[in-house]
Amino acid sequence: MPKNLSVPKVSRRTAVIAVITAAVLVAAALIGGEAYARHRIASCISSQFEKEMGSKINVGFGAKPLLVTMVDGKVSRMDVDSEGAEFGPAVDMQVHAQFRDIKMPEGSSSGSTIGSSNADVSWSNEGMTQTLQGLVSEVRSDPDSGKLTMAVLGGLGELQITPQIVDGKVQLEVGQAQFLGIGVPEDLAEGVVNLLTESMQVYPLGLEPKELRVTDNGVEIDLQGGQAELPPPPEGSTSC
Repeated sequence: MPKNLSVPKVSRRTAVIAVITAAVLVAAALIGGEAYARHRIASCISSQFEKEMGSKINVGFGAKPLLVTMVDGKVSRMDVDSEGAEFGPAVDMQVHAQFRDIKMPEGSSSGSTIGSSNADVSWSNEGMTQTLQGLVSEVRSDPDSGKLTMAVLGGLGELQITPQIVDGKVQLEVGQAQFLGIGVPEDLAEGVVNLLTESMQVYPLGLEPKELRVTDNGVEIDLQGGQAELPPPPEGSTSC
């Protein structure tokens, strides 16, 4: 009779260790893959958003794993915060925006599309003063009257402006404009209004102002947007 071949037994402890080790390796691979996906997609999308917004930005994403995004090319939500000291011509304008239902095409020959968006904008009196440097020496805001008061001509004159939303755009109504009891020079008032308008009225990616508030510290604007397209990433940047 042939002898029984003995089969080495694997202890329960060894099996448990093997399972745990395999689980740790899988988890590490998923974590590393997710980190890579977030870095790659953030680099790709950031270049497109910065080109359109004219400012350095920080980006954050929703709960959907971006490893899945690498497969289906869809980002459910992305948060964008302005990072630089300037947003277009505006100094110290802070922008926090949320973009939803972003679709990224394969390759870099075309840009991503956005389903909808909203943004909160705040612009401080100090930021407006710096933006208007050479035209005004101080900006004060009054939430009760909704007016901005600009000190002009070395503080000897004042220019009062009321920002408001009309037909989906920010418009500036010039009120009192006095210098030693006489009117502020027209070209000075026009320069102030033009620069403020350029800073408050031009928003990217189809965002439009829906509500405006004059606060103790400056101006706050709520924006909303629908479908929009991003330009393709700059040549040489990370491909989507």
